[in-house]
Amino acid sequence: MLGLMQHHPLLISSLIVHAAKAHPHGEIVSRTIEGPLHRCTYLEIESRARQVANLLASLGVERGERVGSLAWNGYRHLELVFGTSGMGAVLHTINPRLFPEQLEYIINHAEDQHLCFDVCFTPLVEKLAPRLSTVKSFIAMTDREHMPSAAAIPNLRCYEELLAGHEPLRQWPRFDENLASSLCYTSGTTGHPKGVLYSHRSTILHSMMGCTTDGFGLSAVDSVLLAAPMFHVNAWGMPYAAALCGASLLLPGPALDGASIYQMMRDERATCAAGVPTVWLMLQQYVEAQSLEPRRDLVLNRLLTGGTSAPRSMVEKFERDYGARVLHAWGMTETSPIGTVCHPLKKHHDATDAERIDLQAKQGRAPFGVSLKIADEDGVELPHDGIAAGHLLIRGHWITSAYFRAEGGGTNLNDEGWFDTGDVATIDPDGYLQITDRAKDVIKSGGEWISSIALENAAVGHPAVAEAAAIGIAHPKWQERPLLVIVRKSGREVTRDELLAYLTPKVAKWWLPNDVVFVAELPHTGTGKVQKKALREMFKGYRFEADHGTP
Repeated sequence: MLGLMQHHPLLISSLIVHAAKAHPHGEIVSRTIEGPLHRCTYLEIESRARQVANLLASLGVERGERVGSLAWNGYRHLELVFGTSGMGAVLHTINPRLFPEQLEYIINHAEDQHLCFDVCFTPLVEKLAPRLSTVKSFIAMTDREHMPSAAAIPNLRCYEELLAGHEPLRQWPRFDENLASSLCYTSGTTGHPKGVLYSHRSTILHSMMGCTTDGFGLSAVDSVLLAAPMFHVNAWGMPYAAALCGASLLLPGPALDGASIYQMMRDERATCAAGVPTVWLMLQQYVEAQSLEPRRDLVLNRLLTGGTSAPRSMVEKFERDYGARVLHAWGMTETSPIGTVCHPLKKHHDATDAERIDLQAKQGRAPFGVSLKIADEDGVELPHDGIAAGHLLIRGHWITSAYFRAEGGGTNLNDEGWFDTGDVATIDPDGYLQITDRAKDVIKSGGEWISSIALENAAVGHPAVAEAAAIGIAHPKWQERPLLVIVRKSGREVTRDELLAYLTPKVAKWWLPNDVVFVAELPHTGTGKVQKKALREMFKGYRFEADHGTP
């Protein structure tokens, strides 16, 4: 027997419709690429998103087709988020920090029909345009006054002029809630980047979780400074969750330096902020250098961080000097991204400050909608005792089931429907997750992933290099930076600076190793693979003397 309830599909358009009706004056403050701050409301965003929908339809964009964006967090990007998905197309948010070969691959792989970009990315788009086989037009997200001049970009259009030519869509279409809504690619740490295709249903459920007390606790009284870019898993789903509850959004654009973040936090009265630890470390360094008093200047009460583990000192400083609680979260592109959030339980209310900070260092507990387990090499489930470490598996309502247009097709789940995250972790009896290692030797720097394999393959291309290994070394600002360990070919010479110069045109600038060391040989396994664990042990006391190649 079925229940006698109404059924309405869970569609992203319903979020912005609700925000416009229930929170019409909820403010969106953007630091624009052109310079000045821009202010608008949810009511205005919804109207312009309806114009975006008609605009895309006039360009021939059909349901399920992809529209790419190369843009920072701003009001125009937010309009694209709701307008593209709302009319049934798929917004592909593209990470401009990837190097051009990766960008070319993912745009062509996604078969983006149109590419919308902030004008600061004009040189990059000029370089990419001749190699993008499916892109029909390039839309500069600005007005006529700030359009790129003499840019070598075919079919270049002006966003504001296009938008002005279309009335708002009268009625958002209804369709299956399981249809695709947005597309993000992983960073390609083991081969080509992989596409993760989110649905309307998964996005709505993820947004509901974000507004719960055990999620991000968002509400209409919040003003959220969104330093997590939209090309990082849809800014951690925050634009959707904010619309659901009516929270105001503070969008900093490309200005993620400490001075700009502090100014926006102070002037716009941010109560909550979301971003990777690198951003918050830069903020703290600026505050200290300027001898500011954040407890006096700010009303910040919580800070969401993820991507890499937050340093204990950073957590302590936010609580002591800012009066803000750090919420540590864990997730990945494949999990939309939130898999866990670290909140205390009732039993922790009487914990000491030290015990509470220890708890906050963990990745947290799974909210409703997510299930976690750890397993050994044979797939046997391990106990949640906080001691046993195993491969971290996850499943749930907003967890990927397969990669978009994956080679060979099929699912990336095991027989029981679990996704292997590639991380190694423990889970304690209270359900708190602690990531202990990564199964893959990826290097995480400032919330971005750097492929050790790509660095090694590029280095081995040098005629004097016999063997190369890249490992992550702790860094006070970026959490990890690459150290390149080289074995020279017999009778050949190459210096550190020569090798860095050789690598410069071959990898993204921020991927460049901070240092290069030379050894007689690398440790190997019985099958000839480099033993990264042994290598990390060899260099566990290593400290960078220079800051070459940092982002």
